[in-house]
Amino acid sequence: MTDRQSPLLLFQNRTFRSLWIAALASNFGGLVQAVGAAWLMTALSDSQSMVALVQGSVALPIMVFSLLAGVFADNFDRRRVMLIAQTFMFAVSIVLTVLAFKGLLTPWSLLAFTFMIGCGTALHNPSWQATMGDIVSREELPTAVSLNSMGFNLMRSVGPAIGGAIVAVAGAAAAFAVNALSYVAIILALLRWESPPRDTHLPREPMGSAFSAGLRYVAMSPNLLRVILRGFWFGLAGVALLALLPVVVRETLEGTAFVYGLMLGCFGLGAVGGAFANAGLRERFKNEIIARGAFCGFGLSCAVLGVSVYPVLSGAALALAGACWVLALSMFNVTVQLSTPRWVVGRALALYQTGTFGGMAAGSWIWGAMAEQVTSGPTLLVAAGVLLGGALIGRVLPLPEFHGLNLDPLNRFKEPALQLVLNYRSGPVMVMVDYEIAQEDVQEFLTAMSQRRRMRIRDGAQQWALLRDLQNPAHWSESYHVPTWGEYVRHNERRTQSDGALSDRLKALHRGAGGPVVHRMIERQTVPLHDDLALKQAVVDSGEG
Repeated sequence: MTDRQSPLLLFQNRTFRSLWIAALASNFGGLVQAVGAAWLMTALSDSQSMVALVQGSVALPIMVFSLLAGVFADNFDRRRVMLIAQTFMFAVSIVLTVLAFKGLLTPWSLLAFTFMIGCGTALHNPSWQATMGDIVSREELPTAVSLNSMGFNLMRSVGPAIGGAIVAVAGAAAAFAVNALSYVAIILALLRWESPPRDTHLPREPMGSAFSAGLRYVAMSPNLLRVILRGFWFGLAGVALLALLPVVVRETLEGTAFVYGLMLGCFGLGAVGGAFANAGLRERFKNEIIARGAFCGFGLSCAVLGVSVYPVLSGAALALAGACWVLALSMFNVTVQLSTPRWVVGRALALYQTGTFGGMAAGSWIWGAMAEQVTSGPTLLVAAGVLLGGALIGRVLPLPEFHGLNLDPLNRFKEPALQLVLNYRSGPVMVMVDYEIAQEDVQEFLTAMSQRRRMRIRDGAQQWALLRDLQNPAHWSESYHVPTWGEYVRHNERRTQSDGALSDRLKALHRGAGGPVVHRMIERQTVPLHDDLALKQAVVDSGEG
């Protein structure tokens, strides 16, 4: 690894360093809290399903609320969103601590509190991950994601062991108190950080439009759909290991809360190793090869944990699992970020999280229910088989490579001077673009237009159509609608450098004088209703209907 590629050089960025250290403290508290909650549940309930649902109660809100959080991340000050999320989790943790000290928690109330903490995490994560692109350059982003994973898993290597010791000595309430205190560091770091100002020349997207824009962008982006599918599959199968680990430690290894913490520590140490190896592996192997290796390695770990009765062997399997966990999830995260322009990155990350944590939430329930019937060992073997299936999917739907994809704004669009007075809420607007295409270029033009259709719809166009003049077959018109003039401007400003090549290709195919002719028209309904009905009847009577 060269100096330029060394992950540690990124710590020269003061803002990144400050937030990374604060997140380290917060992650430590969160992991201590997770140990306390999981172990407390084994004392409150004999049901293996209830123990597994501790993981599910954290993952479920991330699945349900991530898209809303992604809309907030793309349309509001991300620093403020993160402060609200962290303050909410701080308050919930204080209440949880007090109730635990007084012995008032039940299995369902414990799940409710972990669910609320999961809600705060759901709100925080898209803004936190999208903020990395505001702090570091595009070239540094994979390293930043790896360092964040390394930081989390560095704490995972020591936090659970310390958490297990805290629970063993002072009880779960003390673990909850440590978590409450850990939020202070990141709240203070966010208060000190000055986030970059938002571009406010256009009005903020309405919530409904922002929701649909995020869904539409991902739906029209095959690369993102592949990443989300693989993330869902990995979360669905991989969560079996973490969800059932308390049961394995208690029943198979006959260990205590401290042993459970040590096992999670082995997972964390492996994850740190995976984070350091990430950059070197990306240089040598394609994304899909790394992802397949992570699926297979995690599957092997589940199989070993399912049959092992030796703590040392189980710890080694967990170390391998930790490395594979980081390699897979950081690869998915980076692929989403580097395949998505900045205007929608929060929503794309949120949908990726929805898929991955949705898989975890479903998996927590499925594997817990299965373990109730056949015990944890066979259940982990089945999960290993599902993970191997996830590796095989890559032969059909491989992960994309993101090298050379430039998603910076194209910045060619200039808002045209209008002869009518409009504001950004005026509309609906219909746009027509006229082309003159020679017969020998028609097939190439249609191929390019199929890509143009996907890009237009992806960026907000509605009712897209391609028309050919029956009397002048060389004349083609592309048409689409947008709800308002502001949305038309926004639609054009979303075009990226990578999209520019297609625009240049279409201009080269155009045979008319100058470039393709653009008509921008606002719709106006001027025919009264009764006259409109009479006109329609006259058209039918004349045979033109």
